[in-house]
Amino acid sequence: MRLALSALLFAFTLPALAADPPLTALADYVKKEDKSFAWKLKDKVENNGNTVYTLALTSQTWQGLEWTHDLQIFVPKGTKVQPTMVIWNQGGTASPTAATLGTLIAEKVGAPIAFLYGIPKQPLYKDEKGGKLTTTPPNPANDREGRLVEDALIAETFVRFLATKDESWPLLFPMVKSLVRAMDTVQAFAKEELKADVQKFLITGASKRGWTSWLTAASGDQRVKAIAPLVIDTLHFPVQMQNQLKAFGKPSEMIADYTRNKLVPIPDTPEAKKLWQMVDPYMYRDSLTVPKMIINGTNDPYWPQDALNSYWGDLKGEKYVCYVPNAGHGLQQEDEKGKKELIPLRAINTLAAFGKAQVFDKPMPKFDWTLEKGAITLKAGDEPAKLRLWKATADTRDFRKSRWTSEELNPSDAKSGTAVKVAPPEKGLLAAFVEAEFRSDLGTTHQSTQILILEAKK
Repeated sequence: MRLALSALLFAFTLPALAADPPLTALADYVKKEDKSFAWKLKDKVENNGNTVYTLALTSQTWQGLEWTHDLQIFVPKGTKVQPTMVIWNQGGTASPTAATLGTLIAEKVGAPIAFLYGIPKQPLYKDEKGGKLTTTPPNPANDREGRLVEDALIAETFVRFLATKDESWPLLFPMVKSLVRAMDTVQAFAKEELKADVQKFLITGASKRGWTSWLTAASGDQRVKAIAPLVIDTLHFPVQMQNQLKAFGKPSEMIADYTRNKLVPIPDTPEAKKLWQMVDPYMYRDSLTVPKMIINGTNDPYWPQDALNSYWGDLKGEKYVCYVPNAGHGLQQEDEKGKKELIPLRAINTLAAFGKAQVFDKPMPKFDWTLEKGAITLKAGDEPAKLRLWKATADTRDFRKSRWTSEELNPSDAKSGTAVKVAPPEKGLLAAFVEAEFRSDLGTTHQSTQILILEAKK
């Protein structure tokens, strides 16, 4: 099985931005009435006691284009709908692979969950004559010509906002609205078909869908109880770019769509400043107080390995982080021979445990720490089943191709205020973090500290 996780990094070299006046464009777009919103039950499939409902959802009309989605609700055998439900958002349409993943997460959560597809609507094409985006290829014989998907599509909408000042253009806004309409639909369907009252949601997704998870909470919708953004380690854009240049020496090659469209570095204009304010979750941090589970891969090629350090300390409320060692943007761990696991179990188990905690109002294991120059001081409230120190070395601050190795620590050290000493390398740089593995009625949860980077002594 493979998770379809695409990603992006938006960054620039302007000074840190302050939102003045307060940001309202996202909330205004989401709240705007749209009479095209509609849904209906398309299919119901039962298999070995498990039930999958597939709904056809029209979330909105954006720039003259109707956004349609598959919305699936997975009901494992012996479970019932709870007042809180997990919603995973992703691209594409419903498929057997996605259904397997949805059923697996629902079984681990121990309650029905939902999958929303088609985030964003794509592919789209440029209508060179009318200046609009369209679903019709300019050359039907070659539908790759002018095709806009994923990062290229988002970049195009950013360029159009800068040119028009139309606040509805940034693609993240309709992506968020799709999730808001999905919440509306789940509530209505659960009440009508399942005779259940769903009140709150945990919103999750990977990469740009993880970014959408952040912004759905930032929209002010009070039904968002918690978020679990995966592989979108790029909050606080101005600082992130500085860190990326320091680590890689240049912008990551993974953001070519943005450099090609001259969005990186971003033009120093009022419209550009406003754009980055509107789409950076960091700018909403004072109101983003819901519980958060952040899941990243240690070898994600899109951002520096210590990117979290640029915003972690400024996040409000209950927060957790899980680093998947020797994993890239798909969160599948690689063994020493470079073979990836079929299912990203560390990520799925941790996401499901966090989901179960939110759905059933159970406490998460407490794991806290402080970083010092040569140590990671642990301050856990619970003793884990396993405690590990993970380390990797590199010649520069670019650890994307480094191999992470672990050593077992005494689990009791997690609660005793132990300072885990990390010696600097003889040459180059060394990165390290501590991982706690908890086992409880929530399942297996992996929690990590921030990543500490040390340089060789000169």
